[in-house]
Amino acid sequence: MNTPRASHGGFAAIAAVFLVLVLAALGAFMVSFSNTQQLNSARDVQGSRAYWAARAGLEWAVARLGPGSTACWGATAPTPPTTVEGFSVSVSCTPASYTDGATTVYVFRLKSTATAGSPGGVGYVDREVSASLER
Repeated sequence: MNTPRASHGGFAAIAAVFLVLVLAALGAFMVSFSNTQQLNSARDVQGSRAYWAARAGLEWAVARLGPGSTACWGATAPTPPTTVEGFSVSVSCTPASYTDGATTVYVFRLKSTATAGSPGGVGYVDREVSASLER
């Protein structure tokens, strides 16, 4: 006596296709995640470079204010650096003074900003450092 056999051959193909789709989605997620991590790492490095470029501008400003300075650097001093390692650097100095007894004390507020890229762009980075000196 012959009994009919049930056909289960199609289930393995469906399971294999489902497994391939799941593995492909997992692979795509891993590539996307890796790319995001790489971009974040590059932004961190650029941020650090921008900080040190701004710091170089600040060091330039401090060097221009020698002992006994009563004003920010004038036309006789060299112009501040405009670029450092590909970053645009701007340096500003705001003087102020007050009298302490018979002595006039000068205070200088220094600010240095380093930028690269255009605002809103993927590669835009901006760092600012400041210092106050009393002479």
